[in-house]
Amino acid sequence: MISDLEIAQSSQLKPITEVASELGIQEDELDLYGKNKAKIHLSILERLKDKPDGRYVDVTAITPTPLGEGKTVTTIGLSMSLNRIGKKSLCAIRQPSMGPTFGIKGGAAGGGYSQVVPMEDFNLHFTGDIHAVGAAHNLLAAFIDNSIHHGNPLNMDPFSISWPRVVDISDRSLRQTVIGLGGKSSGFPREASWDITVASEVMAILGLTTGLQDLRKRLGKIVVAFTRDKKPVTAEDLKAAGAMAVLLKDAIKPNLVQTLENTPALVHAGPFANIAHGNSSVLADRIGLKLADYVVTESGFGADIGAEKCFNIKCRNMRVKPCAAVLVATVRALKMHSGRFKVVAGKPLDPQLFETDPRSVEEGCGNLMKQIENVRIHGVPVVVAINRFDQDHEEELDVIRRKSEEAGAEAAVESHLWAQGGKGGEELARAVAEAVDKPCGFKFLYSLHWPIEKKVETIALRIYGARDVEYSPKARKQMKRYTELGWDKFPICVAKTHLSLSHDPKLKGRPEGFTVYVREIRASVGAGFLYPLLGTMTTMPGLPSEPAGQRIDIDEKGDVTGLS
Repeated sequence: MISDLEIAQSSQLKPITEVASELGIQEDELDLYGKNKAKIHLSILERLKDKPDGRYVDVTAITPTPLGEGKTVTTIGLSMSLNRIGKKSLCAIRQPSMGPTFGIKGGAAGGGYSQVVPMEDFNLHFTGDIHAVGAAHNLLAAFIDNSIHHGNPLNMDPFSISWPRVVDISDRSLRQTVIGLGGKSSGFPREASWDITVASEVMAILGLTTGLQDLRKRLGKIVVAFTRDKKPVTAEDLKAAGAMAVLLKDAIKPNLVQTLENTPALVHAGPFANIAHGNSSVLADRIGLKLADYVVTESGFGADIGAEKCFNIKCRNMRVKPCAAVLVATVRALKMHSGRFKVVAGKPLDPQLFETDPRSVEEGCGNLMKQIENVRIHGVPVVVAINRFDQDHEEELDVIRRKSEEAGAEAAVESHLWAQGGKGGEELARAVAEAVDKPCGFKFLYSLHWPIEKKVETIALRIYGARDVEYSPKARKQMKRYTELGWDKFPICVAKTHLSLSHDPKLKGRPEGFTVYVREIRASVGAGFLYPLLGTMTTMPGLPSEPAGQRIDIDEKGDVTGLS
């Protein structure tokens, strides 16, 4: 079978200037990065400010297996399908981290005949945005230790420093480190840690900012530590925010590429969804809404995580209402949610997953129905996209269609986007076009004026299906302090496992009667949200026993091989 990389390398790309021109972008609004990539100047928003917005469609999913269920394929493919039925469309997606690319997951450019190209550039350095985020983040880290080294004029409590360093490679050995060894000239010895770059608050800020001056202000508000008398220390206090903004002055511009069928694709920012808000940038989506009739974007993981954060954090920041959501489901994932099967990354699938088994599908549909509910709670119409595999059986698909309709979905449609490209999603595109024309009573899940505790409990009870919420003494102390500092008006960005509706990855399907335990609540003041930590969350992944990077190489022609 031909690989994703081979499909991508055989594609016929248009010059990116031609893609831009057809979309309505002027030549002086582009910075070219070769023939196939470009950055878009933010000045385009001023030129198009009076143009009505297009329709905003978010692609989300049921709770996925560790293998993923095809959200990116659906996002890219649906934008191509909409164009095929006469709707001017583009997709807006995140830039992937190189950690998963070289780790267990591989690339994130879609797959089969629904990909963003050039695939190699997209999955690797691209236009350097992630490197710029890392440089800005680590500059602030250096300023912190430099300030302590030179007499600690801000009276920082070294034990309160919460700003790690970052690198965009999965490396578990860096999770906990000691820095400043080597004598007085090498700094102040202390425990420190490293995160993967896309977990940085700087990345979250890049994803949520509305412009260059807003970016500068947000960077200045980053809290890195507290003084010995319990006052927050910010990047502005350290006089680092200006230089950080300079490092990001090009990264703030969204990137323009194309799909295999030459549909425009905006790629910008890459915050993780289980520890940050997990969506493409506000700026990319706002530009897209001025250029196209339909913008198809993607939220990370299931609707309980990415879509909830899209609706209550991103849309609140954008001041844009979603018109519809597409919820991706697969037969194999629903069978897993029955509790009869396990899906483990890196291990062969159980052959019985491929046997006709509508009973297991129906038993797993509790998860599907809850995720449909999680979208509809916000007043957004939802269309279920059944990502079709060759091993699926018609009786199983009938169960998904029936259960989707029972849960209130507008439609449940088979998707063949991986195998057929845009042609394989025309029925899905027509269903989405019908859904966006229906009334949408979009509403936020909670008010920003509610206390922190009430906001957290609303998410846990209404979205996850928990019975109640318990807080550690540390979390309660943090809520009290944040309220005193005025940070209680921020939205909530829960950090939890993506493998269950609950906080426990072992609880599949639609768990009920469980208690969510909040062990800690951290403040991303620059990004503008609080994030409670449920369970054990790591912000620096490790590599598997056989990393995907082992298969990646370069041939005698200089072409990349083995990238998936």
